[in-house]
Amino acid sequence: MSSATGPDTASGPRGPQLPDFPWDSLARHSAAAGAHPDGIVDLSVGTPVDPVPENLRRALGEVADKPGYPATHGTPELREAAVASLRRRHGVSGLEPDAVLPTIGSKELVAWLPTLLGVRPGDVVAIPELAYPTYEVGAKIAGAEVVRLAPGELPPPGTALLWLNSPSNPTGRVLDAQQLGESVRAAQELGAVVASDECYLALGWDTEPVSVLHPSVGADRRGVLAVHSLSKSSNLAGYRAGFVTGDPDLVRRLLELRKHAGMIVPRPVQEAITAALSDDSHVGEQRERYAARRAVLRPALEAAGFRIEHSQAGLYLWATRGEDAWQTVDWLAQRGILAAPGTFYGPAGDHHVRIALTATDERIAAAAKRLGE
Repeated sequence: MSSATGPDTASGPRGPQLPDFPWDSLARHSAAAGAHPDGIVDLSVGTPVDPVPENLRRALGEVADKPGYPATHGTPELREAAVASLRRRHGVSGLEPDAVLPTIGSKELVAWLPTLLGVRPGDVVAIPELAYPTYEVGAKIAGAEVVRLAPGELPPPGTALLWLNSPSNPTGRVLDAQQLGESVRAAQELGAVVASDECYLALGWDTEPVSVLHPSVGADRRGVLAVHSLSKSSNLAGYRAGFVTGDPDLVRRLLELRKHAGMIVPRPVQEAITAALSDDSHVGEQRERYAARRAVLRPALEAAGFRIEHSQAGLYLWATRGEDAWQTVDWLAQRGILAAPGTFYGPAGDHHVRIALTATDERIAAAAKRLGE
C-alpha cells in the first residue's frame, strides 16, 4: 500500500483547481511593514475597524434566545426593511418583499451563485477586467470559463452569467445608468443572468452610484439580480450579513436551492440586518468617517508621487507610481504601510495598488505622515 500523501497521489475525488489565496502572498511584506518602529498601517484588506452601532448590537441580542431554526427566506420584517431601504436610500422602486433573500454575507453568494444558477462547464462567466477575485473563483467552482471584459466591452456569446460591479472593487469606477442598461440588455439578448455587486453603493464621493435596479437603468428586470452587503455601510463584516434581490423568479429559484443546502442566515443576524436597514443615521455617520480618512490619505499619496485613478466611490484608492505593482508594495512596506497589488484583481492591475480607507483615524494619519517623510 502506498504511503504517499502528496496532492498528486491522493485518492478520491478532487475539488476544482482554484487560484492560490492571494492574501497569503503578502506575508513577507506584512512582516516588513510590521517592523516599522511605529507599527504597521494595514491598508491592504477592506476590513471595517469602527464599532458595530449600538442599536444593531442590541437587536442581535434581543432574539438570542430563539431556539428554533430560522427561515431561509428571512423574516417578513427583514424583507420589508430591505425594500424600503433601497427605495429610500437609492431610489429603487417596484420591488416586492418576496424578491428579497438574505445571504451569509455577500462573498458566499458570489462564490456559489454560478453553481446555484446551473452554470455548467463550457458556459462563460463574464467578469470585469479588474475584479473582486471571488467572481473568478465562483466560476471555477462551477467549471465554467472566465472571460474578463474591458470597460465598455459587452459579454460574448455563450455567456451564462455577467458580473457587474459599480462602484468597483478595486478601482472605484462607477457605471452610469446608460452603461448599466447597455450591459443588462446585451446579457438579456444572450439569455444570461446579470448579477450586480452593489456592496459599495452607499459610498459615492465624486459621483452618485446607481443601482442596476434603478428605474433609469430600464424597466425590464428579467434575469437581473443585485447583491448587497452590510459589511461596509453598517460595520457588520463580523456578522456575515447581506441580501440579494431583483428578478422574483430568480430569487425564488435561489431560495428553493438554499433551503435544501442549509444556506441560512442565523436568526439574531437577521434581526441585526433588519435594524441596520431601518436606520439611515449610522450609515451617514460611517460614510463621514470614510470621507474624512479619504480627505487625509488621497492628497498625501498624490504629494508622494502617486496618481489616483477612478476612485470615484467605494472604500479604496486605486493608485500607481508607474511601476510594477509589487515594487510599489515594497516601497510602501518600507514605510510601514501594507497595500494590495493590483494583480490580485487581474493582469491589467500590474502597475497599480489598492489602498483601503479601512483603518482608524490615527493609523490613516500615521500613513499620511510617513508618505511625506
